[in-house]
Amino acid sequence: MASPNLTEGSIVKSIISLSVPIVFANLLQTAYQLVDTFWVGRLGKEAVAAVSLSFPILFLLISLGGGLAISGTVLISHYKGKKDQRAIDHIAGQTFVVMLLVSLAISIVGYLMARPLLVLVGTEPDVLPMAVSYLKISFLGIVFLFGFFVFQSLMRGVGDVRTPIIIVLGTVLLNLILDPLFIFGYGFIPAFGVGGAALATIGTQSLATIIGLMLLLSGRYGIHLRKENLTLDMSIIKKMFRLGLPASVEQSTRALGFAIMTVLVASFGTLVVASYGIGVRILSFVVIPALGFSMATSTLVGQNMGAGKINRAEEVAKISGLLGFIVLSIVGGLVFAFAPQLVASFVPGEPLVVAEGSAFLRIMSLTFGFIGLQQIVSGAFQGSGNTTSSMILSLLSLWLFQFPLAYILSRHTALAEAGIWWAFPIANVISATIGLFWFLKGTWKQTRVTEEIRLAEKVSQETEIEEGVQ
Repeated sequence: MASPNLTEGSIVKSIISLSVPIVFANLLQTAYQLVDTFWVGRLGKEAVAAVSLSFPILFLLISLGGGLAISGTVLISHYKGKKDQRAIDHIAGQTFVVMLLVSLAISIVGYLMARPLLVLVGTEPDVLPMAVSYLKISFLGIVFLFGFFVFQSLMRGVGDVRTPIIIVLGTVLLNLILDPLFIFGYGFIPAFGVGGAALATIGTQSLATIIGLMLLLSGRYGIHLRKENLTLDMSIIKKMFRLGLPASVEQSTRALGFAIMTVLVASFGTLVVASYGIGVRILSFVVIPALGFSMATSTLVGQNMGAGKINRAEEVAKISGLLGFIVLSIVGGLVFAFAPQLVASFVPGEPLVVAEGSAFLRIMSLTFGFIGLQQIVSGAFQGSGNTTSSMILSLLSLWLFQFPLAYILSRHTALAEAGIWWAFPIANVISATIGLFWFLKGTWKQTRVTEEIRLAEKVSQETEIEEGVQ
């Protein structure tokens, strides 16, 4: 199945054809998590707490390796734009090998450190055994989780975002069956409790990874995974780490930032914590279309820069930014209008939480368009190979603006907890504005990724000539 040519034709059509499937895939992943939460919730509040306390630890360690998948997307998209199939296949093989080694290391460290890490975050004694079981089983399956991440990233690099969706849909449906089966047991299958949810995840992710590998080995989906491309190539691996490390730092520090923000919120009591929790949950759904536009922009910018079409890459980012701003602003308007109903759907019969949560949503919602704009600028930076720029923009947003503002406004003004709510829109506007000016400055167009690729190709050609002479 031929992957689309994204360096020609309608830019709007290309953005939509890529972003819509990505949004759908992210929604399916969210549904996956909701299914886990639903069934684990049937075991009681201790079980929910076990999963809730384990998730930040998993997310933080996964983020450290996730940047390498992003580097694979960037490099593949550039080679796709250059129409260099041999290079695409080689990068795909190197990405899989590196992610296998990284995931095995994270799996071993995570398994051995599960209990100490959970004790460190203050897990209660009655929750600790379940949390340890869930976390250890989850770490044993990290290799499969990373394997499918890589498959999705490589497919996105060549512009195929539909094939992964079919697989994700299958895993969600399978998870609906496996979750209650492994959690509560049936027939000869014992009840694993909270650990059963982790086992169900390993089962579905391993199947998804195997299917993804089979598709890549077939060579019919834009990438042909070959045995000769699995031998470590240090020049490519160094390039992957140079591109991937900033993305890993960006993701992991974002996870750490949310944890620290939660500590600040907790100091204002249960009502504020509940309001914040619901607001952030709704925000996580809102961010999904922003991420869809961002990932689509990254692929399109990468392919067009690889093809030497710098002006088209710039036009892609501008159009995507405008579309993202409009779509997220419309979503923000709807959230503003229906804020009480949205909060009440999470906590019916809690008028104080509904009132406070609605205030948080309404203060935040009118700047959703700026969230979309910032995400798309970051996507353009990543697609061009400027992952460090994307990292800096994210760190500025969270650590220089959002958290300091939340602390100062809530602790040192009469706003109290409302100061936390106001920190979100202020940080959104400032960060998006800085990102936009940075983008318009144009330094991102002077990427060195393509130059390094050409150098690598030159070295490869010289090696082939030498071997031929011998």
